[in-house]
Amino acid sequence: MSDLPLVLESETPDDAEAIQHLNERVFGPGRFARTAYRIRERADPDPSLSFVARVGTLMVGANAMTPIVIGETKALLLGPLIVEPVFRSQGIGEALVARSLEAARAQGWKLVILVGDEPYYARAGFQRVPTGRIVLPGPVDPTRLLYCELEAGALEAAEGEARPA
Repeated sequence: MSDLPLVLESETPDDAEAIQHLNERVFGPGRFARTAYRIRERADPDPSLSFVARVGTLMVGANAMTPIVIGETKALLLGPLIVEPVFRSQGIGEALVARSLEAARAQGWKLVILVGDEPYYARAGFQRVPTGRIVLPGPVDPTRLLYCELEAGALEAAEGEARPA
């Protein structure tokens, strides 16, 4: 990534259309069938925790953080994390995740969950949720349900159904 003039910026309302198009190109129409979208379609992401990545004026990546509740515990749902295919493997996704986790920690959030690949997200501190501890509104491969504690012990308070905040 060192040869890319990458800039991470907070998401703004003006980014919505470009993010939607990027999401369509990367994930296609099948994205709406994913379980995490069942939460996202009923809740808006927090723009102060959601970021875009640009190379010059070109948006090359974006991520979102959506406030949720797990049982009675407040948490965040990370995703989607989207990077233009030609810009993958350059650290852009990792930079977006790190920026969102840093912003969430600064705002006092304690727990973040996502559905994704453990080897990729483990680099940012995510690990597998113990089976049955968190229930999402639809089927999820339990090996892909991950969490990151922004405060030690935060997962202990979170148990049950994840739903929009």
